[in-house]
Amino acid sequence: MAFTEKDFYAGHFSPKDYLDTYYTFSSGKEDENGFLIFYLKNLHQAFILDDIKGDTLIDIGSGPTIYQFLSACESFREIVATDYCDQNREEMQRWLRKEPGAFDWSPVVKYVCELEGNREKWEEKEEKVRRAIKQILKCDVTQPSPLGPVSLPPADCLLSSLCLEGACKDLATFRSALKNISSLVKPGGHLVLCSILEETYYKVGQRPFSCLYLERASVEEALKGAGFAIKWLKETKINLPLSVTDAKAVCVAVAQKCQN
Repeated sequence: MAFTEKDFYAGHFSPKDYLDTYYTFSSGKEDENGFLIFYLKNLHQAFILDDIKGDTLIDIGSGPTIYQFLSACESFREIVATDYCDQNREEMQRWLRKEPGAFDWSPVVKYVCELEGNREKWEEKEEKVRRAIKQILKCDVTQPSPLGPVSLPPADCLLSSLCLEGACKDLATFRSALKNISSLVKPGGHLVLCSILEETYYKVGQRPFSCLYLERASVEEALKGAGFAIKWLKETKINLPLSVTDAKAVCVAVAQKCQN
């Protein structure tokens, strides 16, 4: 399908439909929740088992989701969330403020607490995430300064999930977007990148949105080209209905920004 421009996202992307479609988490839905379970396990691996930690983490293209912070909040004192769309940043604020009608993340939070060995601590975990998120900023990965006029000290870690493949119309743009965001992390700092592979579209409500078709090799090459050394990369096949997406697989890469 034709590339979905950012103005279309700003005008038509529905955070509520997106969350209801992809993040409604329940036992017996292992197929539909497969990509999310894979991400949660590997974020747990990166931030808890591999001990990637520091003061500040910047999340690039957070969307309206908080699942990506559930392990990271144990390893970073401050989290800066970012997204291009006003409505996504507002949806996250709704959850932070515990507003009526905010998305219920508790089943996902309980799952991560189970990975950590204490399912009962889920309410404490939610509060920890709320305390950790210090700012929610506008971000455009296609710009050399993705955060626009906002200047932040280089972070210890960058995290990005399911953002670049939606924001980039071709591989050249994807490669330059990785270089753009690399300016936000200090040399020796880490990037944790959660990507979707072999996808050309996904649907939010009845609206289709384009996705840049990526293969594992193109992700690896782009990371190296942006000055990152890959520490590990894992991928798994996923099985979602074609009425929602044609994605075939997902991957998580952990990479370190080279010193020079």
